[in-house]
Amino acid sequence: MNDIRDRVPILPASLFGIVLGLIGLGNSWRTAHELWGLPAAIGESLMLVGGVVWTVLLLLFVTKWLFATEEALAEACHPVQCCFISLAGVATMLVAVAAQPHARPIAVIIFALGFSFTCAFALWRTGTLWQGGRSAESTTPILYLPTVAGSYVTAIACVALGFAEWGRLAFGTGVISWLAIESIIIQRLLTSPEMPSALRPTLGIQLAPPTVGAVAYLSVTAGPPDFVAYALIGYGLFQFIVLARLSRWIFAGGVTASAWSFTFGLTALATAMMKLVGRGGVGPFAVLAPAIFPLVCAMLGVLTLHTIGLLFSGRMVSQSPAKAPVTGPK
Repeated sequence: MNDIRDRVPILPASLFGIVLGLIGLGNSWRTAHELWGLPAAIGESLMLVGGVVWTVLLLLFVTKWLFATEEALAEACHPVQCCFISLAGVATMLVAVAAQPHARPIAVIIFALGFSFTCAFALWRTGTLWQGGRSAESTTPILYLPTVAGSYVTAIACVALGFAEWGRLAFGTGVISWLAIESIIIQRLLTSPEMPSALRPTLGIQLAPPTVGAVAYLSVTAGPPDFVAYALIGYGLFQFIVLARLSRWIFAGGVTASAWSFTFGLTALATAMMKLVGRGGVGPFAVLAPAIFPLVCAMLGVLTLHTIGLLFSGRMVSQSPAKAPVTGPK
């Protein structure tokens, strides 16, 4: 057992965010193919790479729980690290979305496994949080991951697999959870001490609730864009601009793999805007969508190259938000 622990890297669950970014970008390319006729092979290749990364990370995740149980339990009990564990289930459901056009029966099985894990973890984590005792310093946007991200991706996957009614239920859970949690996070940002530099990249998750929510909303509805779709994207754009304005402060500790926390929200922003154009959206979306999509592609391309450099230099998890020192239980 010690030999396995010495040979297998013990990676934080937060690295599942890479899968969200890659498959999210692949989904953007699928939408761009439908809207503008861009090469479909690029999107499917990104989905495939995301699936390969998911496979490797999932094997390492299971290995950690089997052969480094102490470290795995420490992650699960950590007030910040714990919520990243939910990404294992969320990433699994996204792999199901990627596989659906090619092998629906396999995609349904993968989705069932991802949904079961996501639901079980969200129930466990929510029950723990409701018992109180949490410090303000450990309150960050990672709180969105178990219920908000999990519910939105459940909605998207349900519709993709033909279970639209279940998707609507999941969307409701996600949007109400988002509104409740956001008020707590904003209060912490406005009234508590400044975040330590290692935790600041978690603010990238702040972009995801409105933008991934917009993709989920467009998945569970039909017809031309309505007020809700416009409102979600409008708030997402505002979050994007605020994060851009704070980028130097957020990455004061350097740009590490933790920057992938931005990517799911970014790709969802591009996807939602293109979907709105495809459903008859005019005005700002017709103007912004052709600009946002290549910008997001460029940002993820640069981040991918940077991450590969971190991997080969052995600094893949340095300064990870999962390693940030925080105080307080739960």
